[in-house]
Amino acid sequence: MGKDSIQTAGAGVSGYAGLELARLLLHHPALKGRPPVFVGRDAEAVRLIEVHPQLADNNSSSGLLVEPFSWELLRQRGVELLFLATPHEQSRSWVPEALEHGLKVVDLSGAWRLREAGNRAIYGFHDGDAALADRVQTGSVYGLPELHRACIRKAQLVANPGCYATSIILALKPLVAAGWVDLDRGIICDSKSGVSGAGKAPTATTHFMYAADNLSAYAVFGHRHLGEMLEQLGVEESQIIFTPHLLPIPRGILSTTYVTFRETREPAEVEACFREFYRSSLMVRVSTKLPQIQYSVHTNYCDIGFKLAKDGRRCVIVSCLDNLLKGAAGQAVENMNLMCGWDEVEGLA
Repeated sequence: MGKDSIQTAGAGVSGYAGLELARLLLHHPALKGRPPVFVGRDAEAVRLIEVHPQLADNNSSSGLLVEPFSWELLRQRGVELLFLATPHEQSRSWVPEALEHGLKVVDLSGAWRLREAGNRAIYGFHDGDAALADRVQTGSVYGLPELHRACIRKAQLVANPGCYATSIILALKPLVAAGWVDLDRGIICDSKSGVSGAGKAPTATTHFMYAADNLSAYAVFGHRHLGEMLEQLGVEESQIIFTPHLLPIPRGILSTTYVTFRETREPAEVEACFREFYRSSLMVRVSTKLPQIQYSVHTNYCDIGFKLAKDGRRCVIVSCLDNLLKGAAGQAVENMNLMCGWDEVEGLA
């Protein structure tokens, strides 16, 4: 877009990721004086601070409303970039219309992340116009700046990655891209997430009495983020096992990934591989120590550390991030920054 400021809008900001998105946009240096237009599916407008009391007095947020969504409202307000923190099916429906209205879109749902129909099948989308959906999908850019920075800058539609997928792709991509990983030996990804990753609506497995003092695996061999890992890493489903777990904490992800190298490596080589790959990525912090959730929670960083076995081939990589920030809203703002020609980490670091 190439100008000093733009008019943004956020749809679906009632959830946890939506709260973080609203907070980041309200404080973004390039958006001062142009507060976002917040819209929802309710028939009546409601004050933003009634939805999120935490935002009271955040850059005049007390006077802002979450208004009923309409394309006409967005047009009247001069909206140029639309964030969608909406359910997958809603984003799948709204994005083609948004593009027809000339809007740029950052979609936080899984609606447009997956290029391969086989990977998308897990969502069960039923597109009214399959040809249009295919065109939109072809033009979508997977919004992981560390991998697709140049394409994001030119994109009209950015599909924000999933939180688990971000933690695992960032941990694995440098090693897989270097050809070091013995894919025939397989990759094992063991991930644990705080309860906010399941969304705001309570369920039988996420309410306090179930999640507190508990640790449980779920969606084994069937999690929606697996397809993102396959496509972005260029591996086959038979070469990776991903198991997510629910941690009894509010937020944060820790992923422990196990690989075997084709050839013997030294720890310094592994560290250099990570540092070289992420030399231009300020939101990835590489360390020779293993990260912990408490170091990255409430930040937009993905922390990566590793340990190499004495045999020089077996390697354990640990990656941590905040599922609501680098795993959702923070990464969405990174993508906006790139699309607008601003510093990638503006309003985040």
